[in-house]
Amino acid sequence: MTTQDLLHVVCPHCHKTNRVAQAHLFSQPACGSCHQPLFTGEPLQLDAESFAAHIGRSHLPVVVDFWAPWCGPCRMMAPAFAQAAQQLEPQVRLTKLDTEAYPHVAAPYGIRSIPTMIIFQGGNEIARISGALPAGEIVRWVNSVVA
Repeated sequence: MTTQDLLHVVCPHCHKTNRVAQAHLFSQPACGSCHQPLFTGEPLQLDAESFAAHIGRSHLPVVVDFWAPWCGPCRMMAPAFAQAAQQLEPQVRLTKLDTEAYPHVAAPYGIRSIPTMIIFQGGNEIARISGALPAGEIVRWVNSVVA
């Protein structure tokens, strides 16, 4: 196995970086540190520290749903975003960042309306879309960007 076959995957529980063979992504890998599953099929709630870890260290594309609790369309889209996570993991990590609780994390990205989803890869923004979408549209959009 070469180092090119190894991906850095950040644990959704302890946020430690794990090296996982690409061929083993679908084998329910567990974290080497906390021994919890690396993939849960659910969107991961981020805070400032975990946002930095997942965006900066993951080799997987990371989709961040920038949302707020008072936002009706955000709450309406939450079940669809959860369905998309079930379909897209383990190739893509879906996460949520509460812009109300962590405005300093969202501010550098110039979020003008919520919900806004941004796809990050290698620490860089590669695509964004605003507005509530159904699960199928989220999956199609993510696949069109990261395929």
